[in-house]
Order: sequence, then C-alpha cells, then structure tokens
Amino acid sequence: MCRNIRTLHNFEPPATAEEIEAAALQYVRKLSGTTKPSKANEAAFARAVEEVSAASMRLLASLVTAAPPRDRELEAARARERSQQRFGIARTG
Repeated sequence: MCRNIRTLHNFEPPATAEEIEAAALQYVRKLSGTTKPSKANEAAFARAVEEVSAASMRLLASLVTAAPPRDRELEAARARERSQQRFGIARTG
C-alpha cells in the first residue's frame, strides 16, 4: 500500500507538490487502513491528507544537507536494477 512513498529530499529538481501529496495520501491510507474512506469519513480523510502534505512540505523546505542533489533518472534506473535482481523481471515506468 505504501509503494508511492519515496524519498523526496535532496533531488534535483526538488519534489513537486503532486509528489508530496501522493506520499501523504499513501501515508493516510496506510494509517487509516483503507484506500477509499466512507462518506462519513471522507472529510476527515481529505483533511488529514492536506495536513500531512503541508507538514511534509515544511519538513522538506527546512532540511539541509551538504550532499549533492540526487538525480531522479539515475535513482529510477537503480530501482529498476534492484527489482530485476530481486524479482527477475523488468519493471517499466
């Protein structure tokens, strides 16, 4: 359920609001134990996603590092290679 939660710090270009929101959505889904809230819980679910997104944006904006920014394409290639080694199948996307 949490496969969309990725490291978002220290990338060039920086994480987008959409990436942060996707991670927040996955986090709230994991915490609540549901992928789609009931009508009664819809507002609370959406509010939680907004609050986690906002907290995540503040966190990412305040983190500092001396390490050079990581390259998204290189990290994606490494992930595909790990997947190939682990599962023996090529993953795209």
